[in-house]
Amino acid sequence: MPGVQRSLADDHGIRATLFSAGRPRRRRNRLILPICVGVFGALLLFGLLIGRAWLLPRYNDKFGDPPLLGHLEVDRKLLATSIAVGQFVVSYTPEQGGQIYVIHVSEPGRRIWESVPGMSFVAAAYGHEKVDESRGSFFFSDKATGSTCGTQKLEKISEVAGTARLTGTLRCSGAGSAPFSMVFTALTPNQLGFELRIDDDDLNRAFLTYASPASEHVFGFGEQFTYFDLKGRRVPIWVQEQGIGRGLQPLTTAVDLMARSGGSWHTSYVSIPHYITSLNRSLLTENYEYQIFDLRTPDRLQVRVYSRTLKGRILYGRTPADLIREYTEYAGRMRALPDWVHEGAIVGIQGGTQRVQKLVEQLGKEGAPLSAVWLQDWVGQRKTSFGKQLWWNWQLDRNRYPDWEAMRKKLDSQGVRILTYVNPFFVDMGPSGRPGRNLFAEARERGYLVTEPNGLPYMIPNTDFSAGLLDVTNGEARKWWKEIIRTEVLSTGASGWMADFGEALPYDAHLQSDVAARAFHNQYPEEWAKLNREAIEESGRGAELLFFTRSGYRKSPGSSTLFWLGDQLVTWDVYDGIKSAVVGMLSGGVSGFSLNHSDAGGYTTIVNSLVRVTRSRELLWRWLELSALSPVMRTHEGNRPDDNFQIDGDAETLRHFARCAKLYKAWAVYRKQLVAQAAASGMPVARHLALHYPGDPNVYKASF
Repeated sequence: MPGVQRSLADDHGIRATLFSAGRPRRRRNRLILPICVGVFGALLLFGLLIGRAWLLPRYNDKFGDPPLLGHLEVDRKLLATSIAVGQFVVSYTPEQGGQIYVIHVSEPGRRIWESVPGMSFVAAAYGHEKVDESRGSFFFSDKATGSTCGTQKLEKISEVAGTARLTGTLRCSGAGSAPFSMVFTALTPNQLGFELRIDDDDLNRAFLTYASPASEHVFGFGEQFTYFDLKGRRVPIWVQEQGIGRGLQPLTTAVDLMARSGGSWHTSYVSIPHYITSLNRSLLTENYEYQIFDLRTPDRLQVRVYSRTLKGRILYGRTPADLIREYTEYAGRMRALPDWVHEGAIVGIQGGTQRVQKLVEQLGKEGAPLSAVWLQDWVGQRKTSFGKQLWWNWQLDRNRYPDWEAMRKKLDSQGVRILTYVNPFFVDMGPSGRPGRNLFAEARERGYLVTEPNGLPYMIPNTDFSAGLLDVTNGEARKWWKEIIRTEVLSTGASGWMADFGEALPYDAHLQSDVAARAFHNQYPEEWAKLNREAIEESGRGAELLFFTRSGYRKSPGSSTLFWLGDQLVTWDVYDGIKSAVVGMLSGGVSGFSLNHSDAGGYTTIVNSLVRVTRSRELLWRWLELSALSPVMRTHEGNRPDDNFQIDGDAETLRHFARCAKLYKAWAVYRKQLVAQAAASGMPVARHLALHYPGDPNVYKASF
């Protein structure tokens, strides 16, 4: 009918308005400006998408350089040899131009590591990196500015005090050479350590190259959100913000242009230099410096590290479960969850005392089992361009929660605990005029913050404000932080907290310990988890308390009590939406992150003049179902709660939440068994089929 307006809404909440052709002319005229704006916006966006292809690679490491490869030359006096190193045997054969390989004595017919015949397995270079940072996102550019040494001459293989020692020289550009050594040492019956050392101060990049057949599937590397099988890709190892969009277009480009925080498929809060393969092979490195695992060449794998030394371990096991057990024996295993967590869902609520009590009452009427409410706004809330954020000053806001004690007592009578929120940042509260301690001022005066080269606190931007970062290398700062947990957090009666962030240490920051930030950046999340673990253990309530972290490196699982997958978009996609949460949980489990979960409903919501991404009812329902079958079921209202559909959005959704919470509680007996298995062996609660059927090619087709 002429003049009739219809409104349609898809699953993502994006609305389109359709007009019929027979409307009056004055209404058509009103469309001229929106049409012009739309056409201009489309053209601008198209130009930006093209521009992104050449603009960002100048800053972001797109890994356009080919792998550094060369031939293997062998001294004529070097004959075939085998050296027993504990339960391992390191062998050299001159066949096919020369090759090094490793076996375990229990399976002499299977090589668990081998070089590419006739090709160098050690290389080196001098490079100069440019590192830019924006709100926790890092952009690496690495350029060879000195010698490159690709051809390797293997001169000697010898047994030295129970180790196998390989030595020789690298032929470098400019007719130079550099000595190298690679030593294999038995660390345990099933773990063979190796240390590659380039003995030349003019080189600062070490490369290790070894064979990997084209049919071999490779998985792990921490939380990889988009792809489970990483063969054919190049994986950088650097803990950072995962970004907003992570390749979902045109959103990623828009976020990059506004804040350089769009991310890529490989950006992750948990980036781990460890993997296992479909051939039951596994390797990890022990470096903290920036590394790249290049899996693009079909028949080989290359590791590059920003150091002259590369240390690591080759693991032996007959199954993926064996290999995960060996890896977590070294890296650490997560303890079992407190029993109270299994009693029901953890509900994220913001808004103050009345809002909390009302929602808990509504859920109680539906019979929804709850184990806790998670009140991240216990410190107060501030509005920014990103949405509703918190005052990072780790004290109870009694204006927002004036009846905290009475509320806690009532929740306790209902069997519902309280969880809060902290992170390692501090905002200067002086300009706010809010009462209480100014923790930023205390930390600044005592020298507890990470500093710039000039000695001033390193103020790190986050949306509309900046904050100082706790220096976890400072022993006194660690004591002070634990005092805050004791007097400000646990004194409220909380049973735990979200220990957010941990991935934002700037590349050029200065630390109290004098360790270079570039070599400590990946270690920071390990120490952040360890610091929170110390706080709960020293409280005397360690077994009862729970904290959950999002950033992590190799040894984080040995300290953290729970992980969550960070800030997914409220979308359906595998780049940054609900599908990416599934891939991230399955991938992270390979590297020891055995107890993991996501924000039910997602977190990141965007509402502005160009982009609108909000949570739909359908997405929330599906995410609640996923969460009900995860190790922990916890909801989040998102960064813009008023723009998202919430669990109390209508009566039917309240009932659906209750059904999911009942399902979560119903399988508690089975879940506790899996959690106990995780604590004993490192095997994750949520597992990819490849961990049970590594030889079945169909399980890899099931990956996103």
